[in-house]
Amino acid sequence: MGSWLSKQLEPTSAHYTYLILSLFLLCYATFSDFIRNRLHLSEPPLALLAGVIFGPNVLNIVNPASWHWQDTVTQEAARVIVSLQVFSVGVELPKAYFSRHWKSVGMMLVPVMTVGWLVTAGFVYAIMGTTWPVALIVSACLTPTDPVLAAAVLQPGTRFASRVPRRLRHMLSAESGTNDGTSFPFLYAGLLMYGGATTGGIIRAWFTATILWQCTLGLLVGLILGHYANRSLRIAERRAWIDPSSFLGFYLLLALLSVGIGSTLGLDDFLVAFGAGTGFAWDGWFANKTQATHLPQFLDLLLNSSMFVYFGAIIPWNEFVPRDITPMITPGKLIGLLVLVLLFRRIPIVLLLKPLIPDIRTYREALFCGHFGPMGLGGLFLVIEARAQLETGESIPLPQPPKQHPNLKAIQQVWPIVCFVLMGSTIVHGCSVAAISLVRAYKGTGGHMMRNKEERAPLLAGEEDGLAGMIHEGGGGESEPSVSGDEDVSQSHDDILKEYGVMKQAVNSVFVESNDDAKDSDDLNL
Repeated sequence: MGSWLSKQLEPTSAHYTYLILSLFLLCYATFSDFIRNRLHLSEPPLALLAGVIFGPNVLNIVNPASWHWQDTVTQEAARVIVSLQVFSVGVELPKAYFSRHWKSVGMMLVPVMTVGWLVTAGFVYAIMGTTWPVALIVSACLTPTDPVLAAAVLQPGTRFASRVPRRLRHMLSAESGTNDGTSFPFLYAGLLMYGGATTGGIIRAWFTATILWQCTLGLLVGLILGHYANRSLRIAERRAWIDPSSFLGFYLLLALLSVGIGSTLGLDDFLVAFGAGTGFAWDGWFANKTQATHLPQFLDLLLNSSMFVYFGAIIPWNEFVPRDITPMITPGKLIGLLVLVLLFRRIPIVLLLKPLIPDIRTYREALFCGHFGPMGLGGLFLVIEARAQLETGESIPLPQPPKQHPNLKAIQQVWPIVCFVLMGSTIVHGCSVAAISLVRAYKGTGGHMMRNKEERAPLLAGEEDGLAGMIHEGGGGESEPSVSGDEDVSQSHDDILKEYGVMKQAVNSVFVESNDDAKDSDDLNL
């Protein structure tokens, strides 16, 4: 009997992964409101922790290495998931957002990212003993704000998000949607410097291949694709050519099409996807049609959480200690680098530029925006891209890191440093909401633990008033229009006339019923 049963069972690592991943997601979905709004935790750090626990270094149940997956799988999975997320950001932004807030987002993208890139590179160069080009490559992977982590905290529906002014949430979302794509110029600047070309050759290749072709053309292609996809869907919906299920599927398929176009043409995938989402939802029509479906939140739970579990399982713990080829990489130095990056990568420059960023109106808001620059799956894609360029000179990596290679030291330095900082940022930023809710000051009072007992909310950190030092009232906390696709800003003239006609008919019916009641009363009296 035991022999027969053992032949029927198939306990492979892949099958265990299906079991563990689905159980984790089911448990999270069951208690999602409790976890988000009472424990103030988001999916990424929990998913990362699950990947570490069930991964090869602890329980050894989820072991991607045993599936013989190659680096290309990690690269393409990160590409698709981050592209879906930046497409979602473009769709969910308020109607025609960039026409009103381009200066704030531009300041966060150009001076803030550039200074953060150079500051982080300086820390990597000084602490890890890398060359300056390698430090610039590592820093470029840590420069973008991750849209997955940002969406997990800033998306509407959570108690914490309601405490942050909408204009800040929208600005940080727009920044996270665009700066994954705008990180490519920083990455390729470091790669070109590492290649040892002349200064003129570096500038020429960087400007033509990266700025013009990958970024500028990528964004333009995305905007055109999104605009004409919007028009096509409008025609199909108006003529009843599309059913409701396909209407929602159009969202996901358009995002995947943008990834396919960008990757095939060698464009900046993330800018193509973000441009497609922005162009697709520029007028707010699609968001108004689908705002009750919670499709982006579903994708967050299913895809993003799965990817963080996978990342937790592939973290290279054995490379966080000194080795012959990387003697400067030690746990202490990695922790010190993480602390310095979290403190100085964004906070000082955002505080300094606060007067020049219209959407940031107080220094407390500048501190919040400076802190909230999480690093995650976007950095994972960029580090695989960096390894691919160092290994093959192209965007396609070798199946596994090489044992012998002219750039072996750089390859072995980039991967563990970036992975450690990404892991630390996921945990710190994913748990910072709970810390802010418990300790940080609110309007004229304090966080949950700073208040008198009689002033505390019944639930731990359950306060709902806005964060102190931020402007919330009198239009100071809103983006115009407040939410993409809101009916109060997206209704057409015909819709307004139609609603007026319905209201007029309802009023007339009330008067008719009143007259009938009066006649009935007169008849009874007679």
